[in-house]
Amino acid sequence: MASVRVQDPAAGYPEATRLDLVEDLFGHQVADPYRWLEDTESPQSQRWLGAEGELWAASRDGLPRTAEFTARVRELLRVGAVGLPAWRGGTRFYTRRDPDQEHAVLYVHDGTAPDDTGRVLVDPSVIDATGRTTLDAWSPDKEGRLLAYQLSHGGDEEALLRVMDVATGEVVDGPIDRCRYSGVAWLPGGKAFYYTRRLAPEAVPEGETQYHRRVYLHVVGTPPEADTLIFGEGRDKKTYFGVSVSRDGSWLLVSASVGTAPREDIWIASLTASDPAAPVLIPLMTGLDAMATPRVGRDGKLYVLTDLAAPRGRICVADPFTPGPESWVDLVPEDPSAVLRSFAILDEGLDRPVLVVSRTRHAVSEVTVHDLATGEQVSALALPGIGTVGGVAERPEGGHEAWFGYTDYTTPPVILRYDAATGAVDTWAASPGAADNPPAVTASQVTYYSADGTPVRMVIIEPAGVTGNRSGERSCILYGYGGFDISQTPGYSASILAWVEAGGVYAVAGLRGGSEEGEEWHRAGMLDRKQNVFDDFHAAAEYLIETGVTTPERLAVWGGSNGGLLVGAAVTQRPDLFTAAVCSAPLLDMVRYERFKIGETWNVEYGSAAKPEELAWLLGYSPYHRVRDGVAYPAVLFTVFTNDSRVDPMHAYKMCAALQHATSSGRPVLLRAEGQVGHSQRAVSLSAALSGDCLAFVARETGLPPT
Repeated sequence: MASVRVQDPAAGYPEATRLDLVEDLFGHQVADPYRWLEDTESPQSQRWLGAEGELWAASRDGLPRTAEFTARVRELLRVGAVGLPAWRGGTRFYTRRDPDQEHAVLYVHDGTAPDDTGRVLVDPSVIDATGRTTLDAWSPDKEGRLLAYQLSHGGDEEALLRVMDVATGEVVDGPIDRCRYSGVAWLPGGKAFYYTRRLAPEAVPEGETQYHRRVYLHVVGTPPEADTLIFGEGRDKKTYFGVSVSRDGSWLLVSASVGTAPREDIWIASLTASDPAAPVLIPLMTGLDAMATPRVGRDGKLYVLTDLAAPRGRICVADPFTPGPESWVDLVPEDPSAVLRSFAILDEGLDRPVLVVSRTRHAVSEVTVHDLATGEQVSALALPGIGTVGGVAERPEGGHEAWFGYTDYTTPPVILRYDAATGAVDTWAASPGAADNPPAVTASQVTYYSADGTPVRMVIIEPAGVTGNRSGERSCILYGYGGFDISQTPGYSASILAWVEAGGVYAVAGLRGGSEEGEEWHRAGMLDRKQNVFDDFHAAAEYLIETGVTTPERLAVWGGSNGGLLVGAAVTQRPDLFTAAVCSAPLLDMVRYERFKIGETWNVEYGSAAKPEELAWLLGYSPYHRVRDGVAYPAVLFTVFTNDSRVDPMHAYKMCAALQHATSSGRPVLLRAEGQVGHSQRAVSLSAALSGDCLAFVARETGLPPT
């Protein structure tokens, strides 16, 4: 195997070996010159990474507005946050982040006044003063006496599960390891719960420790090795399981989905007719290309929110003893232009029990109230603005109140309460802080058309008074995601507000691959149709340019994770459309992505390189493989997190080296690698620092004028 050493002294990039490595994969000649960067612990990789770190540090020192943006984002995050209450009788559990706290804190409150802080149960910053520990999940038992909670450290998401006595704060069980992404479903009395746990490393093939989950019944206070295996033997290694138990403890529901596939199998078991340690699971929905969220109501009926034969969602009702789809009866039918998200049942203290239903219409939330018996809509609730409703909570034992979160681009998270007895909607709890002089901005939703004529919606956030008076003189950030059935919905963002306050424009495109328009919209951007996502993004950039919002010289693109793949595709397919890119925690080598971290769980979204036809799809857009010498590429800032346990940083390493070698534009290609953080949650100060660096980079490259 020959190698060639190259370096562009004028650019000042670190020396990177280019391997003469070409593989024949199903007749495709696939080059991989930087494969050595997959081994990040090798001396060669360590030298390169160290040099890239020095290059980034020197470049960052030359960014004139880093401190300004970091400070402003931090100030705008001082609004804090508040989470939905989880009720257990008169006791409620909820999270809250005060203005100067790094993480949200979990509280318990046994009164009814929403403004009282309550008593701290879990404060990640007290547990770990470095801010590197996160609270990943929590679940009180049905009586509110015990709390199962999960903590991970350094961004690795490897949650350890513990059980706390709520009255004393004493840890009475755990830690139990290998519980990443595990739900907890308590049985009545707080003596036991169902959960999911991976098999021990020695029980699985080498390289598969992230897979092989099973459903267990755990008795509190006993070693996890004594747990009873309930379900999961013989299924695909990539299967994720969900578990839930009805409020009265009569019914167990178990779901199974392979990786991130938009389909699942679901079983139900009567816990009164069978032993909870050996439940008799009968199929509720198996072998169908659909998703469902079932629950057994307090009236004993089975309610199912599903996209089966309804890609935008419907609510059905059935008898849990005959739970199959053939017995489902529509209660709230599919709306052809809105996506059904969640519902709550209010059935106490009312002459007419109701369903509270949350939908999004073109990614904007709405909440309606329906008769529980007939599904007839009886009212629509007024929301504070054009924003996003996050979940709908109710009292598990029944009641006439529902709580739901609300936010939009200028409104920090608030909790709204709906009282079905009076019809009133009020603010029940607000974020506890306030930002100094929040900026005045305007958000407007527009429709543009993709390459194949498909209408796509985009929200444009601008300084107040700019809309309708566009001259192309403003720096603009275009953000997108486009995958995994995830919607881009309005929400308070300190980074967006800081950017727009500084005079920029921020646009968020609702690309195919997401769920902005339901499951059909998702499937139009996955597998062999992934190019649709990129075409939608390119068309968004063209719209912003053609309508005078910005120019190619002042436009930047931004995305992370699957959105990092989107940005990588934009950089390699349409480098003429923009001048800068922020590519965060990206997938970029789509030929080898399945070999790293939990990549195999995503081949139901992207396709597998092990299959000839699907490899052709992947090679058609894989950004790393589309880098060409001598192309004038935009400026690119790669941001990666070395403890990322989802997307391996090697994607960004290889792509960074490839672009540094190939680009002829003279614009910088830089790598910002951050340790002891991962793909998801992080401390507020770390979030502000990351945003400040990225905004300052984009401001410089797009020529954002000083404020």
